[in-house]
Amino acid sequence: MTNYIHGYVPEEQERLVEQAGVLGPLIYPRIDFEGCKHILEIGCGVGAQTKVLLSLFPEMDITCVDAESRQIEKAKNNLQSHESRLSFHVQDARNLDLGTKFDGAFLCWVLEHIPNSQLVLERLREYLEPRAKIWITEVFNSSFYFQPTLSGLSNYYEKYNSFHRSLKGDPDIGAKLGNILTQTGFKGIELFKGGFHLSQHDPASLRKFTSYWKGLMKSGAPSMLEAGWITKQEIDEMEKDMDVIAADENAVFYYQFVQAKATV
Repeated sequence: MTNYIHGYVPEEQERLVEQAGVLGPLIYPRIDFEGCKHILEIGCGVGAQTKVLLSLFPEMDITCVDAESRQIEKAKNNLQSHESRLSFHVQDARNLDLGTKFDGAFLCWVLEHIPNSQLVLERLREYLEPRAKIWITEVFNSSFYFQPTLSGLSNYYEKYNSFHRSLKGDPDIGAKLGNILTQTGFKGIELFKGGFHLSQHDPASLRKFTSYWKGLMKSGAPSMLEAGWITKQEIDEMEKDMDVIAADENAVFYYQFVQAKATV
């Protein structure tokens, strides 16, 4: 696939589980696979989102695909109690080779990491039945806004996204989902805004999401350090700035992701 910015160490695998819990209330209110019997999840990772889907749609089976065998093994371990409803494949989603078709597909935080990601949807469409549903949730990192203005966080965030692009990923792919789905022949396309707009009117949520964001940013640090894109001091400055935002009386913390649904 590509060099995954977040890596595959155990701490990162646990962060993905935590992320599903923190962001779940923002992601799943719209997701609708009612009536679907067997869906395909591209980029299942450690199975964190898979577990949510299994709970929300108890009559549905899921085939999970990920390019990294370490993620698949962790997903199998995390989802042992649901194994009768699951199958797993280690495959590059741009070159799917599956023996069945599906009545739905789910992708969450995955296209951002795949070079030439439109190939994923082109190949995926071949494995979807007529009128199958597809739901995609993706990043739009240019939407990030915060106050007070802090140089450590600004510097780190710019380098984080530049490094992501150097790996042939796209940290703004969410904004482009409508065009990508259109160009790959999907129909009935709808786009939705998701995310958070936090301030001291809700200090508990502000602290929760700034803590989550700090972990998200740090998850890219080992790869950035190894590649020489960042220094330990710059990581420390980013972390200090996140703590400042959580405590500042005039704090603003805003981010928007994009969700898309479509049919075949």
